[in-house]
Amino acid sequence: MNTYLIVGLGIFGRELALDLIEKGAEVIAVDDQMERVEEIQDMVTYAIRLDAIDERALSGLGVQDVDMAVVCIGENFEANLLAAVNLLQLGVKKVASRAANATQEKILRAVGVHLVISPEIEAAERLSYRLVHSGLLDINFLGGNSVAAKIRVPKLFIGKTPAELELRRKYDVNLTAIHHLQPEVDGKHVPPIIDSNPAADVVFQENDILVLIGQSKNIQKLSNL
Repeated sequence: MNTYLIVGLGIFGRELALDLIEKGAEVIAVDDQMERVEEIQDMVTYAIRLDAIDERALSGLGVQDVDMAVVCIGENFEANLLAAVNLLQLGVKKVASRAANATQEKILRAVGVHLVISPEIEAAERLSYRLVHSGLLDINFLGGNSVAAKIRVPKLFIGKTPAELELRRKYDVNLTAIHHLQPEVDGKHVPPIIDSNPAADVVFQENDILVLIGQSKNIQKLSNL
């Protein structure tokens, strides 16, 4: 089980911590505001009031043993940067940090941060994709031009199989899962049946949602079919 250190419990940090807990991870949550710590302390593995720009305090927490630390301080970039540098100097295996713009990202990469997160920029990009491409339900950027996305099954795919359509050769995408949507029962939502390893001869159905990995331009073409 992986252990994550979340530094900064604003909206983004809090939601990230809770989402990691929901996925079965262990989470140490840190913030310099006691009210934020108290709000989350019963929902994470361990929560403590601590100023992350204090290297000695961080060292006493044993952060060297966590699998990854994520600095989520959004309102004060100097504090965000100092916390990330402290974690790197303490030997944390992997450090991620939040950036609000390209300049901040450049600075964080220059000091050695392993992963730079730009939630506001990524959210805007995801929304713009969904607004422009009506068949696109969700998209996550994997690095470079690669994305993982959910799209409604194109009409010309219905009744056919991945093998017939030659998805990899003709469209240059990888099908990783199919969500078969189910009709409501007595007005209640029924969870989709998820095929996480679809066979080449599975037949696409009208209400399917496809989970694809590929270049963004190829995903866009499919979402517009």
